[in-house]
Amino acid sequence: MSNLYTWQKSTWQQVQQSRARLPHAILFYGQSGIGKVEFAKTLSQALLCKTPTPEGHACQTCNSCHWFKDEAHPDFRVLSPEEGSADEATSSKKKTKKKQNISIAQVRALSDFVNLTSHNEQGLRIILIQPAETLNVASANALLKMLEEPANNAIFILVSHQLQRLLPTILSRCHKIAMPMPTAEESVSWLTDQGVDHAKAQLAYYANSPMRVRDEAINFPALQACWQLLGKGKQLEPAVTANKLIAQSVDAGLITFQKWLYDIVALKNTGDVRYHQSELKQLQGLASKVNLTALFDLQKKIESLRKLATHPLNHELQLEVLLLEYTKIFL
Repeated sequence: MSNLYTWQKSTWQQVQQSRARLPHAILFYGQSGIGKVEFAKTLSQALLCKTPTPEGHACQTCNSCHWFKDEAHPDFRVLSPEEGSADEATSSKKKTKKKQNISIAQVRALSDFVNLTSHNEQGLRIILIQPAETLNVASANALLKMLEEPANNAIFILVSHQLQRLLPTILSRCHKIAMPMPTAEESVSWLTDQGVDHAKAQLAYYANSPMRVRDEAINFPALQACWQLLGKGKQLEPAVTANKLIAQSVDAGLITFQKWLYDIVALKNTGDVRYHQSELKQLQGLASKVNLTALFDLQKKIESLRKLATHPLNHELQLEVLLLEYTKIFL
């Protein structure tokens, strides 16, 4: 049974052709939200499977496959930024938030793992690192030592959404494979099969990333409500709109605001939009009345507020002020 997406089949065949002589480090890279991590996990399970199919897929029935599906395979490790607790100044409760980097301690902990006796006949151990760009300088250098002197039968699989952020020395030690973007038709077809409505509109908003659309689909009605409010232009109510924008998070609300302004500028300059295909008529009306100088000044202020999104400020009040300015950029 294959867990691949339609647009990944040619890449799978490419990898299978060199399966008998896989390099000790493989780097899958490409845009976020196109299924790279899923592909890497599918490959990992297949490599650890005791009885793979003729096409190289995991059998899904052997002990190794059951361990993998239960996230308990003794020969498989995943390195991602760890969960950590941090105090929020605006709350008396401790909130758990995602750390930004893979730590050097996480990488060093692999030393014992890669040198242990494997539980499978091939003697294989697999380490999945994702996203690889979250390695900081210290952890990247620790990993580099392992890549320079690879342990027998250990394969490192790295996944990156931002290749330019990786150290050149890491890149030079990896066999790089560019992961394909799905076509619009492939994405819409897949999302429709997942029960996602308004797939085309959501793909435009989320930069043609089908996994992002799938994960965010539940929030789309709220997003559309924000667009309707922003579409009022001069008649917008700042307090109501600010509350709607930050309902999910401050940063998400500010990004929604930024993308809306981006498309007003795009329409003014090119006659086309990037993110809001379904709101073209509203945006055309706003673009015909906008003062671009005032809009550019507003964009700078929003970006400044985004940099303070994690600070204990009254973001709703500050956003209200920016939305009030928004009502004044239209003639």
